[in-house]
Amino acid sequence: MSEYQYYEFVAVDRPLTDRQLAQVRELSTRARITATRFVNEYHWGNFRGDPARMIERYYDAHLYVTNWGTHRFMIKLPSRMLAPDVAEQYCLDDQVTASISGEHLILDMTSDHYDGDWEEGAEDSLAALIGVRAELAGGDLRPLYLAWLAGYGTWEREEDVFDRDHDDEPEPPVPAGLRTLTAPQRALAEFLRLDPDLLHVAAAASPDLCRASDDPAALAAWISSLNTAEKNKLLLRVARGETATIHLELLHRFRTRTAAAAAPPSAGTRTVADLLDGAARHRAERERAAATTRELERARRDEALARARVRRLKHLAADGEQAWERVEALIATGKPRDYDAAAELLTDLRTLAENDSCVHEFDDRIADMRARHVRRPAFLRRLTTAGIASR
Repeated sequence: MSEYQYYEFVAVDRPLTDRQLAQVRELSTRARITATRFVNEYHWGNFRGDPARMIERYYDAHLYVTNWGTHRFMIKLPSRMLAPDVAEQYCLDDQVTASISGEHLILDMTSDHYDGDWEEGAEDSLAALIGVRAELAGGDLRPLYLAWLAGYGTWEREEDVFDRDHDDEPEPPVPAGLRTLTAPQRALAEFLRLDPDLLHVAAAASPDLCRASDDPAALAAWISSLNTAEKNKLLLRVARGETATIHLELLHRFRTRTAAAAAPPSAGTRTVADLLDGAARHRAERERAAATTRELERARRDEALARARVRRLKHLAADGEQAWERVEALIATGKPRDYDAAAELLTDLRTLAENDSCVHEFDDRIADMRARHVRRPAFLRRLTTAGIASR
């Protein structure tokens, strides 16, 4: 299997300057680079740059995917929008880390697992994930909880990932709305390979999300209440290319100062062992239910087929000698499909013979048919396969 690595970086808050573009171009001669995006794919060799350093200096989000199972997602946002001590509650060894770079918080989420199922290309992945950055900035902590949960989910796939001491680790605060994830959050759960059974169990302790969409009238009133000097500063920053940052800041401030603020996460009361054991039980119950459903569906199909065959045999019995004539007509075409149909028809005729205690006469006709069609080995093989043999 050939090697494959995919690197993508995106600048959200502001585009790179000409000087910054020149600096990142020195890192790769093959990358597709614009003022807001850096993309490179490797089928051999490695990227010369340091992704963490590039996030610190140039970009707001990073995606890394390999064909040996590594998934990495990094985002940078102002630390005033997501307090470092809040983020640290959801950190887990190398799977989820948080670090400070100047006035920014950098979150690094990684999943390493190779299951042999690989399709080259990850061009749409970062676009699907980037929305969690704005959600975190707005106070929604579900992405952090999902990343923490996905980290411990690897324990079920690889038993040596964590020590048994982690069994008693308490879960971090549980945010509301885990049963109704957003599209970016669902994409994050899939990217980090979060086990659906584990998520189902974890979501049982998550209250419903009460916050409605931001009230436009309340937002307009709050913006009107800002003093002129502050508005002028905000407009100047917009003119300098900080539109995306201003958008996040305004919504963050509005939500934390009005009734639109989300309810704080509830304190976690379960341990890692509780969650993993619960996921195992739920998976077993789900699989048992699925097996029962499959068995019921199979029984219904078999019953329907049996009823259909009874009707078919009833009509066939009324056909009498015409049924044997149809068999001969099908054989005469020499087509494989018609050979199959002839063998199926003869199987039904044998059943009728058994029901009427006429097996001897049926076997005689089959012996005669085999003798007459000895030069049609493909047809005779179908008779043998169907278990139709003369005495």
